[in-house]
Amino acid sequence: MGADTHCPHVYGIANVKPPQVRQCDECVKTGAKWVHLRTCQSCGATLCCDASPNRHARAHAQARSHPVVASAEPSERWLYCYPDDIVTEY
Repeated sequence: MGADTHCPHVYGIANVKPPQVRQCDECVKTGAKWVHLRTCQSCGATLCCDASPNRHARAHAQARSHPVVASAEPSERWLYCYPDDIVTEY
């Protein structure tokens, strides 16, 4: 996968979880819009990115201690670790 070995969170991802849906479930509940989607690698939740008004993926990561997300965009193959601020392609 080419993960950064200095980040134990990313290094520990053996199989990247793909998005089950292409929507932010939290934004759907409130009728909000999102920019891009991220999929939590701990539980598989797909939520909106930091460029979106509500930043649900970051809030989820912090509230649940789920550190790594994958881009849920079809043409992107990367992981991001919130605590270590590391991006790596897979």
